[in-house]
Amino acid sequence: MSSTSSQTTAGVGREPRADVVRVVDAIRSIIQSLRISGRAVEQQLGISSAQLYVLQQLADRPAQSINDLAYNTFTHQSSVSMVVSRLVDGDLVRRTPARGDARRVSISLTPTGRAVVRRAPHTAQARLMDGLRVFSRSELRALGDYLETVADLVSEPTESEREMGESGDRA
Repeated sequence: MSSTSSQTTAGVGREPRADVVRVVDAIRSIIQSLRISGRAVEQQLGISSAQLYVLQQLADRPAQSINDLAYNTFTHQSSVSMVVSRLVDGDLVRRTPARGDARRVSISLTPTGRAVVRRAPHTAQARLMDGLRVFSRSELRALGDYLETVADLVSEPTESEREMGESGDRA
């Protein structure tokens, strides 16, 4: 079977193929920009781009809780907590009991952390976050729906999914 007929059989004609290429190229471009930017941050500053993003958020809004940081970085609380632990180990941030509530911990930059932020480049991650602010809520919802669908398409199947697929093949 020729590639043209297999494309037609698969429902991918000339025009839809061009659209698929455009989408895949855009995804590759985003991934490449984030990877290159992340590598540059690591080489220049010795920290990850995620760590830099947290530092930058703390520079913009000092003395945040882990939950505040999670909210402001659009990240899950457990992920931010791990990043903050690495930053504490590197003496870039400190944890102190919050004023008025000793149960709450406040995260703030150390002088070393402030110096890192001052010499940090503007990262692809920060540009992405800034760029997403130009979209309306409905556009963001639609983009989120589309990207979640794409993420689901590329997610590896779980062990149980593989087993179900194998047992379905035998039926």
